Amino acid sequence: MGRYRPPGPKSSPYITADGAAAMRAEVRQLWKVERPQVTHVVHEAAKNGDRSENGDYIYGKRRLREIDGRVRYLTKRLEDATIVEDKPRDPSKVFFSAWVTVEDEDTGEEHVYRLVGSDEIDPALNCISIDGPMAQALVGKSIDDEVIVKTPAGERCLVITAIRY
Repeated sequence: MGRYRPPGPKSSPYITADGAAAMRAEVRQLWKVERPQVTHVVHEAAKNGDRSENGDYIYGKRRLREIDGRVRYLTKRLEDATIVEDKPRDPSKVFFSAWVTVEDEDTGEEHVYRLVGSDEIDPALNCISIDGPMAQALVGKSIDDEVIVKTPAGERCLVITAIRY
């Protein structure tokens, strides 16, 4: 039995200006700071002789492959991404990069979410993917609209209380 897994659904090519800046900063950090340090460690380890039993050499080469792979991935994502910097024509509706405040009708709790690209998802900052079920339910809605979101725990009824960009 092979390890083949069919590819997942293609994510939206959108990214916020903040997300693009963070990706560029990560590429700079990896390429200009981390990679030269690891290269120096590998170079020094290679001078020590037998490379097959040299941990610094083996792990350094592995880390170089990881850095190169991550830099390739980020560079390709930045090339293919559409950076969204402008506000939408109708800021009274929910679109990409919006901060949306919703109130759960059952519990009365308020939550604030930001709709971002798949590379910027961060649950700690309440940044949710534009491709996710919550964001898909919110897109195109206005303040005071009711939204029903299907979650694994069941359906949630939310009311949009604020939208800002």
